[in-house]
Amino acid sequence: MDDVGGRVAEAMAAVDRRAFLPRRVRGRAHRDVPLAIGHGATCSQPSTVARMLVLLGPGPGHRVLDVGSGSGWTTALLALLVPGGSVVGVELEPELARRGAANLAAAGVTGARIVEALPGVLGLPDGAPFDRILVSAEATELPPALVGQLAPGGRMVLPVAGRMLVVDRAPDGGVRTRAEGAYRFVPLR
Repeated sequence: MDDVGGRVAEAMAAVDRRAFLPRRVRGRAHRDVPLAIGHGATCSQPSTVARMLVLLGPGPGHRVLDVGSGSGWTTALLALLVPGGSVVGVELEPELARRGAANLAAAGVTGARIVEALPGVLGLPDGAPFDRILVSAEATELPPALVGQLAPGGRMVLPVAGRMLVVDRAPDGGVRTRAEGAYRFVPLR
């Protein structure tokens, strides 16, 4: 297993998905399926999250934006993957943002926080640029607002129109994308 894959596997073993789920679905936490967390949102299936994290390649010192942070599980995983860095999750649903932040605190996660997304604002422009951006909801097309929040040399992973896209921003600001398989997610709003 490569270095990123090994680090992702270690983080997933260290962060108990069950602790980030509503009580009614905790008994299914070990299953490789998405689980409903309320407000039309899901906690993505572990194999998909692992694949996205490997594609994202988060590393020490990175500043990371987690769009659609939901229960906070991916935010917690990212915090382990960027020692010395920082992670901010943004969540549109106020109750999920509060619950995700509480889950991070209860799990003792440091170096990460979750904030409520501003209506009509995608991502966190005031906190940009980010070295890595993970999006856990499906866009119909590549969102220019998020591309604009990506630092030169940075990477974003997000589902777009049924395909997982890896978006790399070159040091000169140019953008390159590649598709990495078919996936289904709740819609990005």
